[in-house]
Amino acid sequence: MADTDTAAVEGAVGGFLGLRRRAAGYGDIYFAVGVMGILAVMLFPMPTSLLDVLLAVSVTLSVLILLNVLFIEKPLDFSSFPTILLIAAILRLALNIATTRTILSHGHEGPGAAGHVIQAFGTLVIGNNIVIGMIVFSILTLINFIVITKGSGRIAEVSARFSLDAMPGKQMAIDADLSAGLIDEPTARARRKELESESTFFGAMDGASKFVRGDAIAGIIITFINFIGGIIIGVVQRHMAFVDAAHSYTTLTIGDGLVAQIPSLIVSTSAGLLVTKSGVVGSADKAIVAQLGRFPRAMIMISAFAFIMGMIPMLPTLPFFTLSIMAGLTGWYLLKNPLKSPAEVLKAEEDAKKAEETATKAAEAAEEPVEKALSLDAIRLELGYGLLPLINYGKGQKLTDQIKSLRKQIAKDLGFIMPAVRIQDNMQLPANTYIIKVKEIECGRGDIRPDMLLVMDPKGGKIDLPGEDTIEPTFGLPARWVPAANREEALFRNYTVVPPPTVITTHLTELIKENMADLLSYSEVKKLLDGIGEEHKKLVEDTIPSQITVSGVQRVLQNLVGELISIRDLPTILEAIAESSKLTHSLTLISEHVRTRLARQISYANANANGEITLLSLSPRWEQAFQESLVGSGEEKQLAIAPSILQDFIKQVRATYEKHAMRGELPVLLVSPAIRPYIRAVVERFRPATVILSQNEIHPKAKLRTVGQV
Repeated sequence: MADTDTAAVEGAVGGFLGLRRRAAGYGDIYFAVGVMGILAVMLFPMPTSLLDVLLAVSVTLSVLILLNVLFIEKPLDFSSFPTILLIAAILRLALNIATTRTILSHGHEGPGAAGHVIQAFGTLVIGNNIVIGMIVFSILTLINFIVITKGSGRIAEVSARFSLDAMPGKQMAIDADLSAGLIDEPTARARRKELESESTFFGAMDGASKFVRGDAIAGIIITFINFIGGIIIGVVQRHMAFVDAAHSYTTLTIGDGLVAQIPSLIVSTSAGLLVTKSGVVGSADKAIVAQLGRFPRAMIMISAFAFIMGMIPMLPTLPFFTLSIMAGLTGWYLLKNPLKSPAEVLKAEEDAKKAEETATKAAEAAEEPVEKALSLDAIRLELGYGLLPLINYGKGQKLTDQIKSLRKQIAKDLGFIMPAVRIQDNMQLPANTYIIKVKEIECGRGDIRPDMLLVMDPKGGKIDLPGEDTIEPTFGLPARWVPAANREEALFRNYTVVPPPTVITTHLTELIKENMADLLSYSEVKKLLDGIGEEHKKLVEDTIPSQITVSGVQRVLQNLVGELISIRDLPTILEAIAESSKLTHSLTLISEHVRTRLARQISYANANANGEITLLSLSPRWEQAFQESLVGSGEEKQLAIAPSILQDFIKQVRATYEKHAMRGELPVLLVSPAIRPYIRAVVERFRPATVILSQNEIHPKAKLRTVGQV
């Protein structure tokens, strides 16, 4: 039996929900019918039973509006309030007309002639004294008209004006936040929409307040007409005694006025609460309690005040002592448990939400797949905790800004897009130590004094300034860390003064040049090819992959940047690759042909200030020795030279270059084209900065100055 009842209840609930869903699709029709019904109430006589229902609806609707205003968080949550207020005002006016018709037509029949609702309100207020009833009704009407309605209208008017005046500034603030990257486009769009809705809402409230004011005035006039007209009809037309007519029609008139004025008073109060809530966050009860309770000392002072008032003779002691105890206990409780404002509660909720999101992201990061650990940083700069201030260096250019400038300069000089440098702290390092890693392999490190300057003597002499002796980390030169206060004196003595961020940047620059070939990955080459100008797209399509693959181009470019030859002129390089790839598949020979096509660029890059290329030529003896040491058939040859002969060659090269270095010269070693790659492979192991050129790479118009022979 219980199961049957449960099934019946569930079936009834399900049927009701289904009916509600079907009815929701015709909401616009129901709304139109309701408005037309209100107009019908104005035009046609209504039975008293229907009037009772409609009057009850009016009172209930006004209370519903008040409760919604109390519970909303912000005014825009009830943006339809002006429309609802207008409908409620029209409903009350329609009921006023209907009740006026009924009172004047049937008022001679007694206090119940206009329905039970009007009779109950009239009897409740009047009791047995008509004068008291009229005074109470007049006071309620004056409160509604003069105090609440007038104040609400003024606040709505000022709020609308201020909201409209502040709109341009608020829109500019939103645009500024969007430009600064503080918010994204969807957030900016939502804020603009909210700003527009706010301005429209307060403008509508300014107009809607006039409805409330007009409703109050109309209620007063209708009540006066009912009172005068009812007595005249009762005495003249119905031949009633004046006392009986006055009692009957006064009861009906005041009852009707109260039924209209009480909902009007409630709606006016709702409008006042709504427009005065423009700067308050949270529901009304939370906002008021939180703000009144934020100052416990005020409650304690009120407790003392109530206690003193209770001690005064002729004043009732019990009420004041009770209030004193209640205020004192409340103040003591608030001192121990201070309340938070709605804004603070909202901020705490946002902080908790952000903390939850951070924890979620951390959990997701902890659960990242193992494959993530395989990724490498192309270039990483690890700083000890004492060097972290260099990132925001306040005495010169920041470290991050210098690295950005370095990337641009390398791209301009060598045509190489340097990978982004990841900077991170390393607490395991000494405080003033940094490490530079290429593909997570340490390539260099140094010690920095972040509050001092590195000073070097270009002539190699001793630095006569107070400080700490050190070795410059990039080139291994003797230097000294001196206090920043000695900067001017160091410059006056023609010393080289280097700020701490520049020391790191210089070291980073040299290490990148040394490892540039390894950093030029397949993906970077692909980006260079994809970014080539539209006028050269056809060249790329004809060359790759029909004549050479992207990997082949990568290898050729690596050979070039490995000797610090700029690859910025990529179209010329591709033309040279296209020419040579038809004759050979050896990447070494293709690279040599590309170097020949870049002869003008290479010659210009190795010329001194006078436009001359300082040369050291390779003696015929060593030319023959290397030529005879090449073994292998076809294009793939290898160098097979005796170790003793190779050691002799290395000694002679080293001695010759040291002699010229003492003169301040760094000449280019000129060799024949066939052996250039092999001599370069030998020399770069002990003198990586030495430039090795073949005769084909010297431009015909280049000025040459031969200073010796190896």
